Amino acid sequence: MFVYLPSIATFRQDYIGTRLENAQIAVLALEEAPNNMVSPQLEQRLLRQSGVIAIIVRREDKSLVLGFDVMPDEVNATYDLRNPSLGALIMDAFDTLEEGGDRVIRVIGDPMLPGTRMLEVTMDEAGLYRALANYSNNVLVLAILTSIFTGILVYLALHWLLVRPMRRIKDRIVAFRRQPEAVQGRSRFSRRPDEIGLVERELMRMQDELRQNLKQKSHLAALGEAVAKINHDLRNILATAQLASDALQRVDHPGVQKVSRRLVSAVSRAVALCESTIRHGKADDPLPEKRWSPLEDIVRDVALSLGLPEREDFSFEYFEEEIIQIYADPEQLHRVLLNLCRNAYEVQGTGGTIKVRASRDSDGTVHIRIHDSGPGIPEHVRPSLFKAFSSARAGGTGLGLATARDIVLAHGGQIVLEDTGPEGTTFLIRLPGDEVER
Repeated sequence: MFVYLPSIATFRQDYIGTRLENAQIAVLALEEAPNNMVSPQLEQRLLRQSGVIAIIVRREDKSLVLGFDVMPDEVNATYDLRNPSLGALIMDAFDTLEEGGDRVIRVIGDPMLPGTRMLEVTMDEAGLYRALANYSNNVLVLAILTSIFTGILVYLALHWLLVRPMRRIKDRIVAFRRQPEAVQGRSRFSRRPDEIGLVERELMRMQDELRQNLKQKSHLAALGEAVAKINHDLRNILATAQLASDALQRVDHPGVQKVSRRLVSAVSRAVALCESTIRHGKADDPLPEKRWSPLEDIVRDVALSLGLPEREDFSFEYFEEEIIQIYADPEQLHRVLLNLCRNAYEVQGTGGTIKVRASRDSDGTVHIRIHDSGPGIPEHVRPSLFKAFSSARAGGTGLGLATARDIVLAHGGQIVLEDTGPEGTTFLIRLPGDEVER
């Protein structure tokens, strides 16, 4: 409609303007004739060529008329085209279409001949109506064809740019919901810079991450079931070993007594761990049973469990600024220090050194540092150091540090990698003090 309305107004104005120009040309022939008179035959021919019924040209001194004898007695409408507005031209065009070409109209226009005050023509509107109706039909057909073509282009553009990618995203979501662990056909990442391309890329990344997590959880579930079965049988085996170690304690020999005490302690801890795991139905550690214990005794027991005091080619040192009594679960803290010291021992081998330093702050917080002289921890391993199954050592499971972290967090403390490099690695354990009376 924005195109049609001004176009029919312009078409009607041009149509009438052409007749006004032809009428002025016809008047030139009348001026050249003697007494401004021409024969009736020439007059009809001039009017027919101009497409009008009559022509009147008013000058300062006279008026020139063609078609005076055939001028109708009544004119249905008069239009002044000397200074028309667009709105008036549009309304006049609709008047022409509404009347159906049955009117005789008078049109006043701007004269081009010098010395002319006014130019008016009388014309039958039938020809104008037919031309305007034909033009309107052509515009309508063109508009329909343009709309169809544009609609097809818009449909194809929307289908290609919006519907197809959204349908692809929908299919991936539905397929992932039905079989989240199944690997779908690998489609290349969308390079679209808009929001749909971003959604496609993020969806694929999210599905890949969730799929990996589901696989890991399934693996852990299967592993947990296997560990539970092994743990049950291991408890029975350890019970037999505990009976044997009790029998060794009854042997009256200093060397046997020394070894048997360590053996009984290790077997007792293993049996307690197996029973706790089966009792809780999972590998998570139970809540710590805190009590006041000498930290030095726990550290010395860890060294004895690893057999470090008997090693002449390995150095183990413990230093505390004062005698420290720590409020913690001694068995769980023993596991934490045992995991850290065992890792330090295995990564160094012959000629290594482990130094354990302990201190207490004014608020009662205990700081325990375990330092070794090993080669350090690789850079790429550090972000996932305390995650399960991310061991930095060949053949390791990565469960030791993860277990140590969980136990320390259960005590309300913190374990961090304080320093690592070619000169060695230092882990720091912070355990809070407690207001309970000793």
